[in-house]
Amino acid sequence: MELLVVALFNGLSYGLLLFMLSAGLTLVLSLLGVLNFAHASFYMLGAYLGFTVAGSLGFGAALVAAPLVVGAMAALFERYVLRRIRPLGHVPELLVTFGLAYLVLEVVQLIWGRTPLEFHPPHWLQGPLFTLVSAPEGGLHGLWGAAPDALCHASGAQPASRCTSFPATRGFIMLVALAMWLVLALGLRFSRVGLVIQASLTHPHIVQTLGHNVPRLFMLVFAAGAGLAALAGVVGGSTFVTEPGMAAALGPIIFVVVIVGGLGSLGGAMLSALAIGLLQTFAVVWDQPLGPVSLAQVAPLLPYLLLVLTLALRPKGLLGRREG
Repeated sequence: MELLVVALFNGLSYGLLLFMLSAGLTLVLSLLGVLNFAHASFYMLGAYLGFTVAGSLGFGAALVAAPLVVGAMAALFERYVLRRIRPLGHVPELLVTFGLAYLVLEVVQLIWGRTPLEFHPPHWLQGPLFTLVSAPEGGLHGLWGAAPDALCHASGAQPASRCTSFPATRGFIMLVALAMWLVLALGLRFSRVGLVIQASLTHPHIVQTLGHNVPRLFMLVFAAGAGLAALAGVVGGSTFVTEPGMAAALGPIIFVVVIVGGLGSLGGAMLSALAIGLLQTFAVVWDQPLGPVSLAQVAPLLPYLLLVLTLALRPKGLLGRREG
């Protein structure tokens, strides 16, 4: 039972990390119509910058500095590169973001090397957030933090309890992701900037006529999307692994999350990210044979099967905007 509970929290934390990555891409893809292949590279760049800043100024400074630096770089890229080729169509946009992804990868490897970095979380995030203790007689209870060693290790004839912990770093991912979702949802719904962004999704020419600088708005949204990805990189890189392949590992899944959730829908991105996180996690935990392979071996394919199923049944995604 305790393994299922921890697996549930692991799936939720992984899904919320996917949401942190897909939230910015949802805004960029729906507002600019740009299929940004470099979005996962901003995630990787945020992790590496976070590692460098945390080493000298601390983890808290990394949470602020990395998104700001990556967002500023993305703003310059949109202003001086992407904006100039936008009139040429979507294929040049796709190619230039694809090239940017390779450029970021090469720069990261030149500066930080090809081997994984030891990006340790701060001391206040090390250790378990809570521990589930299963007593020998069958009782189950939870403890905040780590359980006492005497409780989890046998001493003499006394049998040990089974202790299963949930890392504090994953709990921090859940906290940051939920805060991000709350800020974005309330900001888009109630703030003036959010209302202008939502209007620009469907009527950019009318928004321009009303006196708003739509190109500057596009630049700020692109920068904000990259900054959110960088923030996910700081918390994700310190929780999992910071290495040059981290962008390629999550990049395709991010697009699956956005498409399954529905373009322009933060709620849909949240729903699809949680579904994919839980689906993959429980496929690994509940490892059953499927002919010559096991369920854990096909777990990486499950998001793409979900994508095919969604496109077949709801082509505009779970909560995508529908006409009529």
